[in-house]
Amino acid sequence: MSISSVATDVTGAYPRERLATNTVTSTPANSNSSELAKRVGVALVGVPLLLWVFWKGDAALATVLAAMSAISAFEFMRIARVGGTNPLSVMGVVLAALVPIAVHAQFLRVVNIPNVVAVLVMLAVVAASIWARGVNGKPLSAAAVTLFGVAYTGGTLSFAYALRYFGYAVGDTSGALVLILPVALTWASDTGAYFAGRAFKGPKLIPSVSPAKTISGSIGGVFLTIVVCLLFVKYSLRPYAQLAFTPWGAILFAVGISAAAQTGDLVESLYKREAGVKDSGTLLPGHGGALDRFDSLFFVLPVAYALYWALLIPAPTA
Repeated sequence: MSISSVATDVTGAYPRERLATNTVTSTPANSNSSELAKRVGVALVGVPLLLWVFWKGDAALATVLAAMSAISAFEFMRIARVGGTNPLSVMGVVLAALVPIAVHAQFLRVVNIPNVVAVLVMLAVVAASIWARGVNGKPLSAAAVTLFGVAYTGGTLSFAYALRYFGYAVGDTSGALVLILPVALTWASDTGAYFAGRAFKGPKLIPSVSPAKTISGSIGGVFLTIVVCLLFVKYSLRPYAQLAFTPWGAILFAVGISAAAQTGDLVESLYKREAGVKDSGTLLPGHGGALDRFDSLFFVLPVAYALYWALLIPAPTA
């Protein structure tokens, strides 16, 4: 769906459409090679840029998070619409983008946003659903899905900003490493699950939600996450950020991140399966949409923030 085709209704009352379904077709070998090339190309461009943004922080990070939130919210609202709900899409996308900006403004002390603002925003969405949807437009589900979509995308991704400026982190390098660790562990969990699942196969994890995922893959994801976490803490976090975990703390952190990453992946698969779609979008060549790429981070970032407060300790470099 093009952007021009969805800009006709500021409330997001678009004609319902069916996205690509989960139809299984044979894929030529050259198609697989092409997809792999696209993935590698996106990674070569995206990873260095993302690392620079993590180190830079400040407005650069807030801007990237706002863009990620807006695109993710757009895809989420579209999936919800295909699934039979008609959320206030444009309002949801705008609010999702504003959450990281508001967090940034709060951090800079440009504004002091009281907690009541969140309640007022919720009431505004509910009130808007009265006129935008009416009695026959399922206003309750429209408002609920809109608000959940904002929290699920902009709300969770904003924890990347909170991690970048975590209380124990002093300086740009320290803050960047605190943010990079859970992102790197998410990659490790996905990678370990993929290769372990292909190597050992065995019983499916939750076949009704994601037929390709296996129990062996889940265990492999946890194992590689633990290994990467221990190495990252020893060779990066401790010497360059003067932060560390106890050995058991590092293991608990890794297990928690892997569990969050795998849960986030399953949750997005569940949403897509309910709506009958294959990918959330086509934003990233070889990767699908923003939701497909960031699904694990929606869970990982808030979980990492909580685990850091529980487990992270200042560590002298000596």
